[in-house]
Amino acid sequence: MQTVAYLGPPSTYSHQVTLQRFPADKYKHVPCIQISDIFVAVESGKTDIGVVPFENSTNGSVVQTLDLFCDREKLFPEIRICGEAYLDVHHCLLGHQREGGISRETVSRIYSHPQAFGQCEPFLTAHLKGVERVDVSSTSKAADLANKEPSAVAIASSIAASVHPNLSILAKNIEERSDNTTRFLVISKSTAEPSTVEGSDKTFMTFTVHHEQPGALCDMLMVFKEFGMNLTSISSRPSLVVSWNYIFLVEFEGHKDSAHVKKALQKMNKYCRSMRVFGSYERGLKRDSSSS
Repeated sequence: MQTVAYLGPPSTYSHQVTLQRFPADKYKHVPCIQISDIFVAVESGKTDIGVVPFENSTNGSVVQTLDLFCDREKLFPEIRICGEAYLDVHHCLLGHQREGGISRETVSRIYSHPQAFGQCEPFLTAHLKGVERVDVSSTSKAADLANKEPSAVAIASSIAASVHPNLSILAKNIEERSDNTTRFLVISKSTAEPSTVEGSDKTFMTFTVHHEQPGALCDMLMVFKEFGMNLTSISSRPSLVVSWNYIFLVEFEGHKDSAHVKKALQKMNKYCRSMRVFGSYERGLKRDSSSS
């Protein structure tokens, strides 16, 4: 039975999408404390697959995941991307039942993952402005802390309330947008079975350019246009080698083994200081199901 690492503990949104993509009767699920632990588990061979949050439709990219794909210290040379999955995310405010409703007078602090805070800003501003926010590793961890602390609350899923006896749902669907969706990437080792060209594929890569060369990034991006490769995602993170030098992370339509993509990647080498292709994978279906 193959093993799958995800951001735990159980009942996180990562756990929910893992259960959807990799059913418990066919895969062994391994919860991890940090996203970096998922990369380590896959690279070391402790697990066969990993599921990592990549971006949210409301709050943008998950910076921790971007930094791990940048792999500045070359810790994950065999990591590749082999799939993607989407999950509708509906947040709840969880806590002990309290008199006086939800306000800064009745709530001492709010626990949640940084991404969840960003997705619920209007609700928090309207009802809990000025209350201390405490970032934790996952929404399930937030629920666990609020379960033990009567004056605190957590932003987490409704499922998290069912596994903690002291928690009630104080408010439902507190996310800013009803179509709030998180995209996850599936990672494995480079020794895994390669994907085949399906016609609806995406490819993910990172690269750096010669920043001292005027127009270097523009030249690189023009290659995508020249070969008809639509960019579906582009982000950047500091290289931490030279100030104001960046690593670019891009995802584009097309399979790395397609003839036109091969030619494009070959031409990109002229403009890149470094380049790494993490793999190709079939496009996932958006709005797979609801987690409410």
